[in-house]
Amino acid sequence: MIRLLVADDHPIIRQGLRQILEDIPDISIAAEAGDGDEAMQKAAADDFDVVILDISMPGKNWLDVIRESKIIKPRLVFLILSRHTDLQYALTALKAGASGYLTKNNIVDELIGAAIRKVYSGGTYISPDLVGKMAQDAAAGVSTDKLPHELLSPNEFKVLCMIIQGKMIKQIAEELSLGQSTVSTYKSRILQKMSMANDADLIRYGLQHDLVD
Repeated sequence: MIRLLVADDHPIIRQGLRQILEDIPDISIAAEAGDGDEAMQKAAADDFDVVILDISMPGKNWLDVIRESKIIKPRLVFLILSRHTDLQYALTALKAGASGYLTKNNIVDELIGAAIRKVYSGGTYISPDLVGKMAQDAAAGVSTDKLPHELLSPNEFKVLCMIIQGKMIKQIAEELSLGQSTVSTYKSRILQKMSMANDADLIRYGLQHDLVD
C-alpha cells in the first residue's frame, strides 16, 4: 500500500483526490495538510511514501517544505500538484528535489494513479501537456534551464530587487515613479511567477541567489 500525505489548502481538491483514489486499491491517503507548515510537520512526524504537495499554499514555502523534509527524511518522495502549466515551474520543482509535477487539469484517476506509482517506484513524472512543451522547446533549441527570477519581466525584476532590499511598496513606487497600485500588481505577479508566499520568501531567495549587493 502506498501511503500518501496530501497537502493542499483547498478542501475541495483534497476531497476530490480522496474520491478518485478510494477506488485504487494500492494507494491510500493517510493524512492531509492545509498549509506549508502543517505539511512540514506531518511529513516529519510520520512515515509516508509520497507527499502530494500544492505549490500555492499559505505558510512555509513549498520549496522549503521539500528541501527541509528531505534533510530529515531523504527518501521521502514529493509529487507536486499545481495549477501552473508553465514548464519552468516543473523544472524548478524537479531541481528542488521533487520527483514529479502534475498539473491540476490532469487530475483524473488514470493519470494521478500512474504519477503516484511512477514516483513511488523511483521514477520521474511530468504531466503529459508539459512533456509536449519540453519536446517543442528542445526541437526549437530553446533553453529551459532558468531560475524562477529569470521568468520575470525587467520591471518585475527591479521591483523584486527592491523588495529584497527591504523597501516597502510606497518607497518602491516613489523611486521608480510608479503608482503604488502598479507596484502592488508587479509584486503579485512576482509572487505568482516565483511560487512564493510573501516578502520573507523573496528575501530569502534573493540571499540564496546573490541578488542583493
